[in-house]
Amino acid sequence: MTHNDHPNHGHNHTHGGNKKALIISFILTTVYMLIEAAGGLITNSLALLSDAGHMLSDSVSLGVAVLAFIIGEKAANYSKTYGYQRFEILAALFNGAALIVIAVYIIFEAYHRFKNPPDVASTGMLLIASVGFLMNIAVAWILMKGDTKENLNLRAAFYHVLGDLLGSVGAIAAALLIMFLGWGFADPLASVVVAILVLISGYKVAKEAVHILMEGKPKDVEVNKIIRYLLESNQIASLHDLHIWSITSGKNALSGHVVVKDDMTFAESQQLLREIESKLLQYNIGHVTIQIEDERHPHKDSITCENDRADKTAPVD
Repeated sequence: MTHNDHPNHGHNHTHGGNKKALIISFILTTVYMLIEAAGGLITNSLALLSDAGHMLSDSVSLGVAVLAFIIGEKAANYSKTYGYQRFEILAALFNGAALIVIAVYIIFEAYHRFKNPPDVASTGMLLIASVGFLMNIAVAWILMKGDTKENLNLRAAFYHVLGDLLGSVGAIAAALLIMFLGWGFADPLASVVVAILVLISGYKVAKEAVHILMEGKPKDVEVNKIIRYLLESNQIASLHDLHIWSITSGKNALSGHVVVKDDMTFAESQQLLREIESKLLQYNIGHVTIQIEDERHPHKDSITCENDRADKTAPVD
């Protein structure tokens, strides 16, 4: 059996950059959230209040995301043999769920305002929304400098900020429509449009987090290509108990049992393992655990092996 987990300096550098981006974004978002909430109460604008509520969730979510990075840095121990890196995925799930709850609440509040549109101080609303728009652009730019493509925790926070940015745009548009056309319903309408976009983002983040927690196949890994590579080797008779999952964003793992020809020597099996590990890095697998077996291995009677040997022609999802 072999275990391989290659240290990656570039990954650590990216991790530090992600954490710094989140900390700066957390501070900026929290400060402006307080300003926007006060402005929403003064101007009686649901669009501002809903955006402030969204920013409150952002502030909490960004704080949780920062905490996730800090906790994720804790070393593995006998209790948590993989360490605490998966806490980042739990934070992303929390953020996704928060987005969904907030979107539903905004839609509920907007429904009542459609029935009875209140008076809104459109000038103050426009001023506050414009400042919020600039603030959200700054925060989004800071987060974009991080690894929003690979890191689900950072991407969840980025979606929160995008929702805020759209909320500011909606509030600006609503303020202009109220100022020049007297459309009181523009305020709750802007809130609903933003809420729907927030709902979609929250669903996507929560869905991906649940997929990782359920040990689903990483999206950047092609299982069929890995199986084809292994079974095309003249030294491998078959393989079984193959599992591929993500420990956390950007860190994929594989385990499996490889059945080799009976005449393979120990030195040859070790060389085969090194070749497999090197090849799997090209398939975005950095954490590898493979058990080498000969063809006489008793699958049916083994506690640790299931009798589910894959044949070379069977399609694998």
